[in-house]
Amino acid sequence: MQTARGHGGGPPATEGASPAEAQPRQFVNFLYCKLDPAFRRLPKDERDRGIAEWLAVYHEFRQHVMVYPYTLFGIRPEVDFMLWRISYRVEDFTEMSTALARTGLGAYVDTAHSSLSMTKRSVYVDEHVHDDQEGARTTIVPAERKYIVVYPFEKTREWYRLTSHARQGMMNEHIEVGHKYPQIKLNTTYSFGLDDQEFVVAFETDYLEQFVDLVMEMRESQASSYTKRDTPIYTCIRGDIEAVIDSLGG
Repeated sequence: MQTARGHGGGPPATEGASPAEAQPRQFVNFLYCKLDPAFRRLPKDERDRGIAEWLAVYHEFRQHVMVYPYTLFGIRPEVDFMLWRISYRVEDFTEMSTALARTGLGAYVDTAHSSLSMTKRSVYVDEHVHDDQEGARTTIVPAERKYIVVYPFEKTREWYRLTSHARQGMMNEHIEVGHKYPQIKLNTTYSFGLDDQEFVVAFETDYLEQFVDLVMEMRESQASSYTKRDTPIYTCIRGDIEAVIDSLGG
């Protein structure tokens, strides 16, 4: 498979690029998968061979695609596990999915849901500088905490008709609420024109109870009244890929 990639999953070369192009942005994919129960009824040697093929492809692509596995087995009926994939080429996602589907395990794995987005510097963060400022970067730096909660997000059309000053004021309040929960890492990516939502938000945390408190408090902010959609919500548990696949009971 001959494709132009940055070494080790790094960005493509930007020699001679404009200032905007000199800071390449990443594509982000949350891939939610469901295992066909028929796989568990296969002979053990066939299951083991299929899993080994799937894992070999997974580890091959991890050489140039950032991939973080999570289990949802027993949490959401339509999803068993999720792969959080980050790359400078959107083609990497389709190439990886195609290769996985050709394995013995992949033949029994269906895509239950998927979202595509990109990194982009937030227009609201300049007045709120703090350590690990997620909105000031164009690259994802996962905190690799125990849980991640992911959902799509859309604002109403009325939000975009407000002045930039009015939106900034409401976002200042919203951001200040987030600052009260420094243990929770927010990753916001942008889907405008790429997918059905406008944003995909992913909160990494070791404490789900703190995330519940954060969301309840954010619901009281003025900006929240301009939310059009923020479902489906997926609560995922991080694990190494072998443990995640083993949890499927294959």
